Amino acid sequence: MDFVTGLRCRECSRTYPAEALHVCDFCFGPLEVAYDYEAIARVISPETIAAGPQTIWRYAPLLPVADAAPIDLGTGCTPLVRADRLAAELGLGELWIKNDTANPTGSFKDRVVSVALTKARQLGFKVAACASTGNLANSVAAHAARAGMTSVVFIPHDLETAKIVTTAVYGGHLVAVEGTYDDVNRLCAELTSEHPSWAFVNVNVRTYYAEGSKTLAFEVAEQLGWQAPDHVVVPIASGSQLTKIRKGFAELHTVGLLKEEPHVRVSGAQAAGCSPVATAFAEGTDAIRPVKPNTVAKSLAIGNPADGWYALQAIRESGGSCESVTDEEIIAGIKLLARTEGIFAETAGGVTIATLAKLAAQGVVRSDERVVAYVTGHGLKTVEALAPTSGPTATIAPTLEAFAAAVDITTELGSPR
Repeated sequence: MDFVTGLRCRECSRTYPAEALHVCDFCFGPLEVAYDYEAIARVISPETIAAGPQTIWRYAPLLPVADAAPIDLGTGCTPLVRADRLAAELGLGELWIKNDTANPTGSFKDRVVSVALTKARQLGFKVAACASTGNLANSVAAHAARAGMTSVVFIPHDLETAKIVTTAVYGGHLVAVEGTYDDVNRLCAELTSEHPSWAFVNVNVRTYYAEGSKTLAFEVAEQLGWQAPDHVVVPIASGSQLTKIRKGFAELHTVGLLKEEPHVRVSGAQAAGCSPVATAFAEGTDAIRPVKPNTVAKSLAIGNPADGWYALQAIRESGGSCESVTDEEIIAGIKLLARTEGIFAETAGGVTIATLAKLAAQGVVRSDERVVAYVTGHGLKTVEALAPTSGPTATIAPTLEAFAAAVDITTELGSPR
């Protein structure tokens, strides 16, 4: 069943039909999907969800498209890992890592793309397009290939090699643009007018695309036994993911899946080289001033975030915080998570963990809270960032003597008994 009642402007509340629209034609505010929550509450339960597929589509009533055969590569139901060793290092209590590196193309973008392209196909689109900092490019190309759609993907010219290769392999059109992501995004906004028959997942079908991020909240609550965490730490690029995670927890209460109203503190994480939201938070202003990105965390390098103001409001209203971390701290965050929990995150994950560490040191993230940190992309996508500081601990001749001279692990193992 389709429980979507239409689209609604987030600013003036005007309503629109559930078509390929993303901006209010009266006030130019962004549109969001409106649902019949009373009807959803009558058909959804922990039991119906558990009986569903092991993908994001187990939450279909809370997603903006009804389709018996969605475009799905097997996205979702990723691990929620209890991170006791990391928690001990940071002085925290109950800490969990939502490990979205396990998605089919290695990032959370599979969630939003599966929803967006399923809706785009339903609306009659044949071409899937996007502006991307890398992970979205991977996912759009892969899902379009699965659906038999043509893909046209636009990326900044200086993207990481792994993200270029893992987009090109799917056989679609991959266009590198000389400029930043914001330049790429402006071009795609213009192309949307030139090619109205193309589904630009983060432009003309963005309203539906963004809803896929809610599943990051749905899964965490289900994996915690239908309970909400106290505090979440979320990386910020456009700001959409953070706002939708918060919306997701609220929706679960609205339809009766969370018995108690969730009071989840939401904190944001940005790279210092692209931190317009963190800067506004620190300055106590509502103005999100665009910046020119300069950071190793290229997947978060959006200098003019479309949902930045809404992310800022979500952080403040929830009692959370927002911090930025340097490139050096990002690399250290990647290594800290890998060393303590065996999870290899891309640079965006390093931003999350480094910010978590900073907020824990400040006492903002507390030891008496149940905390979830979102790690949204796999480290194999950004190996260039680690290469200068990661390599063999020793290079030796093939002899026992050479090994004994080079490697001593007795201090790690403790003294022999």
